[in-house]
Amino acid sequence: MNYSNNYILYPVNRALQNAIGESLGLCSDELIDAAAPDNSVTVTDIFFHTRGNYEQRSFSSNILEPLRDVLEHILTDDFRQQELLIWADLQNRLGNILAALGQRQRDAQWYEKAIACFDKAMQEFTQEKYPLKWAAAQANLGTALQALGRQEADAKLLNKAIDAYTAALLVYSKKDTPEEWMLVMHQLGAALHSHGLLLKGNRNLQKSVVAYKNALALLDADNYAFELTATHNNRGTVLHHLGESEENPERITEALHSYEKALTVSMEQQLPFHLTVIIRVNKATAQNVLAELTKDAVLAQDVADEFELILECFPHALQPLCVKHCEAQLNQARKLAGASNQTRAESL
Repeated sequence: MNYSNNYILYPVNRALQNAIGESLGLCSDELIDAAAPDNSVTVTDIFFHTRGNYEQRSFSSNILEPLRDVLEHILTDDFRQQELLIWADLQNRLGNILAALGQRQRDAQWYEKAIACFDKAMQEFTQEKYPLKWAAAQANLGTALQALGRQEADAKLLNKAIDAYTAALLVYSKKDTPEEWMLVMHQLGAALHSHGLLLKGNRNLQKSVVAYKNALALLDADNYAFELTATHNNRGTVLHHLGESEENPERITEALHSYEKALTVSMEQQLPFHLTVIIRVNKATAQNVLAELTKDAVLAQDVADEFELILECFPHALQPLCVKHCEAQLNQARKLAGASNQTRAESL
């Protein structure tokens, strides 16, 4: 079947931020200066939180390649023999930086090198001796596999990502490591969603809904405003696709409730405005599906009005492909509303 387009939101990759921040001490003053983001001009970033797993704005992306060179220069066999645990920790950092390069350049080879780095780190950070470091490396491995699997539309890679996140959850727990547990649950939900879409299988979509629900148990608006918004939105996208797969209006209604919760948090916590618009687009798209399933001309007209409003009032907050999506959805809603009205008139 064909799933409608909707938009997931990606939380900030804390492992990548830490990898960059903790490695800057190995660099020259010139490179440290180059790592600072350019905040001299304030420009609305309508792509923020939508690019993928390795987006970050705490540092300039120009620092990624120099840091890669510095770390690769340090990570010699001699250094491994002298400082085994530091070597493993640097492999973990390098893996995150390589994966970020892979996302920026859409180049699978960088992801593959990142995956090799995480595997090397886990050779030393074993589950028995260093469970928390092993779990962190498993989570990092899962995120690299998830990003590459989504880019390459490769179900096997996504299945490996699911396995890596599941392994990390053998160590992380809701009680002892709540933040790590919550973030991995969120990423597990994302990997299951992507895997389910590729296989067109409802089982993994259902598991994704559960994973996101688990993450929500530890999220609150005061401490995790964006993560809470993203989890409600992303859970909505899975329910949205599950409703289409099952042709089940009740699933779509559940999705609409999730989108509503995401909108509420986003607006109350004054998150970047484009996020609210993206969620509104998701919600209206789901309403369009519901109108199709129920042959509801009134709802279809409401959806058409909503897309008209989005296109007219918020063009500055829409990505180019999202504009095309909104235009297509507007035409679809108008067509359904018009056809239903014509049928009703003919029956009178």
